[in-house]
Amino acid sequence: MSSQVWWYVARSSGIVAAGLVTLSVVWGLLLSTRLLDRRPSPKWLLDLHRHLGGLAIVFTAFHLAGLIADSYVQFDLVSLVLPMASEWKPGPVAWGIVALYLLAAIEITSLMAKHLSRKAWHGIHLLSYALFWLVSIHGATAGTDASSPWYVGGSTASIVIVVVLTPETRCEPTQYR
Repeated sequence: MSSQVWWYVARSSGIVAAGLVTLSVVWGLLLSTRLLDRRPSPKWLLDLHRHLGGLAIVFTAFHLAGLIADSYVQFDLVSLVLPMASEWKPGPVAWGIVALYLLAAIEITSLMAKHLSRKAWHGIHLLSYALFWLVSIHGATAGTDASSPWYVGGSTASIVIVVVLTPETRCEPTQYR
């Protein structure tokens, strides 16, 4: 087995996790947009949104495991959970750590939505915007693939889609909880 396999696991799972966060945010925006007001929203649309968020957690865990297992850049658990503790690109890594905490908070409170007030759940869920931007910044500044044309194109398209859909969303809590 190649000594670089864990680096490839870390890179690919990080990119997939970022893509899943983006898809979940875009799908959430579509669920709460005025564009879909006239169409019924079957339960599977919400289930897909939840599934994308859950998969983002799984691939983020693979990303962290790959970073710890890789021997090229020395990451330990502390440097992956404490912002600015990493010796390798501490600022860009810190963006990812804060994104990790936001992802966890959003997913945990989504699972507990029935036990939270609608206002509390919605307020926390709005952090998805910050999560999207933190993931984007982390990928652009810490990612070793950030300068490749396919990554730049995909990131640019994701940002444009989120920016375009954001004004179309309702600001009040939706019925999709």
